[in-house]
Formats: sequence, structure tokens, C-alpha cells
Amino acid sequence: MNNPISSIRILPVDIGTVPAAAAGGGKFLETLQQSIEQAEGAQGDAAAQVAQLLNGKGADLHSAMIAVEKADLSFQLMMQVRNKIVQAYQQISNMQF
Repeated sequence: MNNPISSIRILPVDIGTVPAAAAGGGKFLETLQQSIEQAEGAQGDAAAQVAQLLNGKGADLHSAMIAVEKADLSFQLMMQVRNKIVQAYQQISNMQF
């Protein structure tokens, strides 16, 4: 059983280049920021709908309740995403190198 193991060569061109997976990390951050902004927008819309309802300025109860539920679901989704990110960070930090 003579299996020669070829050596690993690191070329100078390879040093300092960014892997393709790391280069796509910016997209994740942009997507996360957009999601947070959308959740904040839903919360602002719900607050505006409730304020209009309380002031009697033409907003009906159904649209206000729908806006509040959308804001609540958006917030719950963002909390679950945050929990998953924290969990992934904790798993990575517990890895032994």
C-alpha cells in the first residue's frame, strides 16, 4: 500500500485573496439591514394607523388591526433571526481550534 501524498503548494497569488464565500458576506448584511428597516416601517405604519383610529381621522378598525398584526409578526420574525444569529455565534465561539 504505497500511496504517495502530494504536497500542498500555496502560490503567492493565493495569499491575500478573499474567498468567494467571504466576499458574499456583504449581501447578508445588506439583506439583514433591509429586513430590520422593513420591520421598523411596519411598526411605524401600525403606530400611524392606531393614531388615526384614536383621532377619528378616517382609519377603520380592521386596517389598524391588520397593521398591528403585521408589525407584531415582523417583530417576532426579527427576534427569531436574532436568536439564530446569536446561537450560531455561540456555537462558533465554543469551537476549539
